[in-house]
Amino acid sequence: MQKKNYYLESVLDLNASNVWGTEAQELLELWQKDIKEEGFSSSEEKVLNVIRLAFDVYHFDPKDDREVMRYSDGNYVILPCVDKRKGAVAIRKKEIRRITDLSYENIKHITASDLLKLIEGNFGGGWDSISLTIKDIIESAFDISTTTLPASRIHAAGGTLERKVADGYEALEIAKGTWVEAIFAKKREPVEKLRFVPEPEYDEDGNRRIVDEDTETDSESEEEGDTAGDDTFYGSYTPEADIKDVEEELADE
Repeated sequence: MQKKNYYLESVLDLNASNVWGTEAQELLELWQKDIKEEGFSSSEEKVLNVIRLAFDVYHFDPKDDREVMRYSDGNYVILPCVDKRKGAVAIRKKEIRRITDLSYENIKHITASDLLKLIEGNFGGGWDSISLTIKDIIESAFDISTTTLPASRIHAAGGTLERKVADGYEALEIAKGTWVEAIFAKKREPVEKLRFVPEPEYDEDGNRRIVDEDTETDSESEEEGDTAGDDTFYGSYTPEADIKDVEEELADE
């Protein structure tokens, strides 16, 4: 069987942002590779603390048949510890069972359908029953909109529900008496952050680039542009516009 290519090269690369996107089997393969590296023992507990953010982690004695059976039901992956006195570690991905289990890290790893199931299970209170903190977490990864209409109109042809679904939104309907609240959710597209990449100091031949000091920069030209060729004040100022003092005005009279 062909080995799966993972985007992590080591368990030392784990952090709060990527651990939710990592599966237990991937961690096992990386762990088995890294555990052979000299000095890994000093990082072991730190790595386990990161893993705990997204996984249930249990230390157990691999010589205890009862415990071995408990963690060998197919729901866990077993990681051997560097220090044999610590036994072994069983890990299992945490389930997001309630809407309060959502975080800025794991919200990126669930589908719109999963999200709406969590909202539906939140005592049926609808969007307004969700705390502002959880709403902020949800809206960091999903486009959310709602509408409340009479039950007789919610499925009207060409209505909001039909248009939203056609636009790729998942919909949840919550009955509120004779009215229905529809909650629409669609995963946000990841936004690529733009970075400024400065021009290399050396060119392709290894020669240091020479900056022409006579070359006018944008900022210099903007500063000059504030006055040069300006016909708003100084440019329109003429000697004829000189203001005479009071004595000259009296003499003229």
